[in-house]
Amino acid sequence: MNKVEPRKNNNGEDRRFDGQAEEEEDEEDGNERDLEAWERAYADERSWESLQEDESGLLRPIDNQSIYHAQYRRRLRSLSATANAVRIQKGLIRFLYIVVDLSRAAAEMDFRPSRMVVVAKHVESFIREFFDQNPLSHVGVVTIKDGVAQCLTDLGGSPDSHVKSLLGKLECSGDSSLQNALDLVHGYLNQIPSYGHREVLILYSALSTCDPGDIMETIQKCKKSKIRCSVVGLSAEIYICKHLCQETGGSYSVALDESHFKELLLEHAPPPPAIAEFAVANLIKMGFPQRAAEGVISICSCHKEAKVGGGYTCPRCKARVCELPTECRICGLTLVSSPHLARSYHHLFPITPFNEVSPSLLNNPHHKLPRTCFGCQQPLLYPGNKPSPQVTCPKCKQHFCLDCDIYIHESLHNCPGCESLRNSKPVNATEE
Repeated sequence: MNKVEPRKNNNGEDRRFDGQAEEEEDEEDGNERDLEAWERAYADERSWESLQEDESGLLRPIDNQSIYHAQYRRRLRSLSATANAVRIQKGLIRFLYIVVDLSRAAAEMDFRPSRMVVVAKHVESFIREFFDQNPLSHVGVVTIKDGVAQCLTDLGGSPDSHVKSLLGKLECSGDSSLQNALDLVHGYLNQIPSYGHREVLILYSALSTCDPGDIMETIQKCKKSKIRCSVVGLSAEIYICKHLCQETGGSYSVALDESHFKELLLEHAPPPPAIAEFAVANLIKMGFPQRAAEGVISICSCHKEAKVGGGYTCPRCKARVCELPTECRICGLTLVSSPHLARSYHHLFPITPFNEVSPSLLNNPHHKLPRTCFGCQQPLLYPGNKPSPQVTCPKCKQHFCLDCDIYIHESLHNCPGCESLRNSKPVNATEE
């Protein structure tokens, strides 16, 4: 009997506990429903919640089309602004210092796994995107921690060296000093020739700045030296950062999450319009070096080491350099290659933004639309022969999907339809 009674009691307690567990699960579910989307992502990453079935029974992400549309709308607005200001002079030769805040605030974990790791990851992609869009420009990296600003890399055109130096110094400690960073950067950028556009991009995590002097004087000094300072904050808006950007003509923004931080960072990759009083028209001497023979042994002026083969030879002083673009350490001549100049051309003459096809035309059965994209030749129809979102070139009237639209304007910088018409004109002329 002693064995039976506890069993009954246990069963009763189990039932009572099961009821409590069900109530607790219901409360947790209710709390999860009350959470925002970003809070749920941090609380419990349930990847299956972001999937849904399409008409054919296949799984697809829910926000797939909204992401494409958001990218398209953002890019369309920026391209429209660029198209309306075609005559604005662009700063194609940029000298940019990236200032990374590595104070104790960078160790906060509101950006997973920490602000420092997120900043380092996206700075790497930003540097590579920067050199892709600005092949004639130079970048340097500065860090702030323990109230001291340290220059990790000097101005140069090698993305790998900048990324390697930054990833090797990821340690957070101490306070952040905005004034020390501006003083250090000002000392380097003040020596840049007048044709170069001096810029500073500060990735700031702290909510305060620990400065040894009057930072207002430093801001005025940067303004007098024509240094454009921009700040991307990771915590909250700070008055001194906003004042710095307003005085120097830069932009100030605060990231809401990791994806928003990436967008804000990549907005600084295209060359900005040159401020009239900053832009000085000059003729710049440039050298187009030849590739050195593979078996030749020579001393590299960049690293001051003997290297075998590869590299480039300066046409003026015959010194060897490892990569382009750069400035010859011996004679000071700017060394570039012809593809670098060609890749800078599309910033001066951007492609006209494509027009989005209205839903009324897409759903009109009497209006015949092409069934395939002119660029990738993929069908422009959803399952069930429903037309998908598409755009048309205002010049050649060819239809493109959204993927090709983004690729053409952000990477290719040439319309395939217009190029095909241009290539077919001589043929028609000879036939006539």
